[in-house]
Amino acid sequence: MHEAETRLDELMARAEGGEEVVIARAGVAAVRLVPVENAPPRRTFGWLVGVIAPPPDDVLIGEDPDVLALFEADKPWPE
Repeated sequence: MHEAETRLDELMARAEGGEEVVIARAGVAAVRLVPVENAPPRRTFGWLVGVIAPPPDDVLIGEDPDVLALFEADKPWPE
């Protein structure tokens, strides 16, 4: 363990290079040094803007006058 403390920089460099580094205490494996994986990229909302277009309203709403009236009314539901 003492040797690992004095050579920590070297051991970290080896682990970062992809080598598996195991540190033992009294001849028994105690810890393994591994590189930290990079965090996945954050999701970006709106990345399809300009790539795809939404369908026209008549496809979503249809020609039903009752449905059209709900979308064109000042209040979203009848009283």
